[in-house]
Amino acid sequence: MRNDLGQVCESGSVKVVDLLRLEEHPGLVHLVSDVEGTLPAESGWREILAALTPPGSVSGAPKSSALEVIERLENSSRGIYCGGFGWVNADNKSAELAVGIRTFWQEFSAGTKSLNFGTGAGITWASDPAGEWQETELKAERLLSIAAMSSDAKIATSS
Repeated sequence: MRNDLGQVCESGSVKVVDLLRLEEHPGLVHLVSDVEGTLPAESGWREILAALTPPGSVSGAPKSSALEVIERLENSSRGIYCGGFGWVNADNKSAELAVGIRTFWQEFSAGTKSLNFGTGAGITWASDPAGEWQETELKAERLLSIAAMSSDAKIATSS
């Protein structure tokens, strides 16, 4: 996120306010970092949101190359998954955005509706492929159990 914000914020103003804070939620433990920067007066929301989505923290780096690989390898659109959502106050140029992970979205097509979510893991040079796959399954497990609570749920998975 530092690099993403660095594209649109005043030079030298981007700061990590809180790094890898541990948040515990039902069924998961999550690391959260707060990153801030100062926007130039001429900044527009179109440029800001274009720089921040999808966040480099989930696409990989360098982001442009990572997005090309994602486009080539993934067999469907991510929808809101790994995109940014939140609120924007255009009057005082402030916003708070979150990354759409562990998030459901609905799609309607040809009279059929589907409930979707994405899951993934942070791949690095030191990653163990089997361990990363196990992490994605663990993340999906809770979401699948929530989706299955619907009386008309039909669970389908794709990789």
